[in-house]
Amino acid sequence: MTILGISAFYHDSAAAIIQDGTVLAAAQEERFTRKKHDAAFPINAIKYCLLYAGRSLNEVDAVVFYEKPFLKFERLLETYYSNAPRGLRSFLTSMPVWIKEKMFLKKIIRDQLSDIDKKAGRKVKLLFPEHHLSHAASAFYVSPFEKAAIVTIDGVGEWATTSICVGEGNKITVLKELNFPHSLGLLYSAFTYFCGFRVNSGEYKLMGLAPYGNPHSEQVSNYIKLIKEHLVELKEDGSIHLDQRYFNYATGLRMVHDQQWEKLFGFPKRTPESFPEQQYCDLALAIQQVTEEIVIKLATEAKRITGADYLCMAGGVALNCVANGKLDNTGIFKQIFVQPAAGDAGGALGAACAGYYIYFDGERKMSPAKMDGMEGALLGPAYTDTDIAIIIRKYKAAFEYFHNEDELLNRVALLVAEGHVVGWHQGRMEFGPRALGARSIIADARNPYMQKKLNEKIKLREGFRPFAPVVLAEDVADYFTYDGTSPYMALVKKVKPELQISLPADFEKKDLLGKLYFQRSSIPAVTHIDYTARIQTLHRETNTRFWKLLKTFKDKTGCAVMINTSFNVRGEPIVNTPEEAYNCFMRTDMDFLVAGNYLFDKKEQPVMPKDNWQLAGGLD
Repeated sequence: MTILGISAFYHDSAAAIIQDGTVLAAAQEERFTRKKHDAAFPINAIKYCLLYAGRSLNEVDAVVFYEKPFLKFERLLETYYSNAPRGLRSFLTSMPVWIKEKMFLKKIIRDQLSDIDKKAGRKVKLLFPEHHLSHAASAFYVSPFEKAAIVTIDGVGEWATTSICVGEGNKITVLKELNFPHSLGLLYSAFTYFCGFRVNSGEYKLMGLAPYGNPHSEQVSNYIKLIKEHLVELKEDGSIHLDQRYFNYATGLRMVHDQQWEKLFGFPKRTPESFPEQQYCDLALAIQQVTEEIVIKLATEAKRITGADYLCMAGGVALNCVANGKLDNTGIFKQIFVQPAAGDAGGALGAACAGYYIYFDGERKMSPAKMDGMEGALLGPAYTDTDIAIIIRKYKAAFEYFHNEDELLNRVALLVAEGHVVGWHQGRMEFGPRALGARSIIADARNPYMQKKLNEKIKLREGFRPFAPVVLAEDVADYFTYDGTSPYMALVKKVKPELQISLPADFEKKDLLGKLYFQRSSIPAVTHIDYTARIQTLHRETNTRFWKLLKTFKDKTGCAVMINTSFNVRGEPIVNTPEEAYNCFMRTDMDFLVAGNYLFDKKEQPVMPKDNWQLAGGLD
C-alpha cells in the first residue's frame, strides 16, 4: 500500500511517500523552488516522491493532507465573531483568501494533482487528519518505541496548540489538548517578533541569543516575573493561559501590541538587523527559561497520564533543542525521540503515516536493527557523478576526481585539519531544517577563529549564531556530558567540564560582542557561551561516508568532532543540486567543495560572472 502525504499553504510545504509503513522519500518544496519556507502546493516535492517510489499517481492508494481546513476556518470565524469589532482589518484581509481558495481546498488539491496525472488527480482518495494528529503520527510511527507518550507543541493547527497523546502499536489516542488562543508556540513567536526577528523563521535565532543573557542578573529574574504576572499563567499540568490584552495575533496583523510591551518591559521592539543590546539578550533568556519550564511540566503530565517510559515530540516548539536537552536531563523518560522535521514540513510525513496506520489500519512492524524509521532523515534526491560532470562542463570548473574513496577522505580530512572550510554534497538530501552530513559545510571545531569566519564570510549571518558539532557516536561521552544518541541535532548538552576554559570574573558584565569570541573550550567553534552545544551523533549505519570522513579526521588529529552547518547562505534554503552547491561555493569564501567523488579547489576555479554573485534570498 502506497500513501502520499502533503503539507501546504501555510509555511514549509512538503511531500512524503510511504509504502507498507516504510518511509521511502520526503522533501520540502523550498529545496526545489529555492524560496525559503515556500508555502505553495508542493508539486515538485510530490513529483520527486513519486519518481523515487517508482509509482504513478494512479498507483497511490490515498493522498493525505495534513490538516482539516474547515475546522481551521471555523476557528477563524469564531475568533473574529467573539472579538468583534476588533480585528476587522485582519478579517477583511484573510476572508477573501479563504472564500476564494481555502474553502475549496479539496478542489484545489485535485486540480494541482491533475497537473501530474489528469485522470488520477480527479479520482485519487483524499484524506484529512487533524493537524496535531499529523504531527503526533510523524513522530510516533517512525520512532523505535512500541509504546510512547507523544507531546506536540506548535503555534496552532485547527484549534489545538498543544496535545498529549499516547501511541501503542498502530494506534494513537489523544488524551489532552490545549486550544487557541493559548499557545506556547505563539508566545515564543511573540518574543521572536519583539526581539526583532522574523516570525516562523527567526525562533531559532531567539534561542541562540538567549545564552547571551545574564542568568544571575536581577534583570532576567524581573523579566520572568513580568512574563508570568502579565502575559502567561502557568499551570502544573503544563497548560497555559495567555492574557490576550497583550497580544494581537488572534485578530490583528502583528503578534503583539507594541506599546503595551514597551511599557511592560521598559524598551521598544528591536529594529531588525540592529545590534542586540543586553536587554534583548536578557529578555530572550527569560522567555527561553519560561518555555523550558512549560515543556518540562507538559512532559511530566504526559508521563503521569500515560505511564509510558518513552516520549515522542513534534510541532515547531519541538525544534527548541535547548528545552529538549533540559527535558532529557530530568530523566522523566528513559529516552526521547524528536521528529527531525518537527515543523509543518514533517506534517506531510505524519499525514501519510496517519493515513496508513489509522485510516487503513496498517500493521506496524518494528525493526530492531534500525535506530528508527527515518533512515537518518536522508530522504531527499541524490545525484550521480554524471550529474556533477554536466555542471563541470557548464561552468568550465577545475576539479580533481578520486577513484578511491579512502584517498578522497584522507585528502578532505587533511584540508579540514589545515583550517580550510569545505562544502560537502553527498548522497540523498536531508528532510527537515538540519544539515546532517549530506548538504553540509564542515570545518575544524578546534579552530578559535572558525565561528567568526563561517558567520561573516560564508554563511553571511549574525555573528552571535552558534555552530553545531558532529561527533562520532562512539566518542560522544569523551566531549559532552551525554552518552546517548542525538542523530538529528535535537538535543543541546554541555561540553565536558575538563574541556572547558574558565570565564573571566567580569564576563557577565560584558555586552554581546565582549562575550562573543572568548575561547570557551578546546573545541571553541562549537561551544556556545554557556558551554553548551547542539549535538549530532554520527552513526556508521545511517551515513557511512560522512562517518568514515570523521573517523579519518580523528585518526589524523585525535579529535572526533567537526563543525557541521547547513550548506546555504542566509536567507536561502539548503542546497539541493550539485549546481546549487557549486554556485554557493563560488560566491562565498568557502575553500573547497566535495561533490560525489569530485574535489573543487576555489583557487583553481574560473571567475564567475557578477550576476551569479547576487544573493537573492533576502533576510531570514
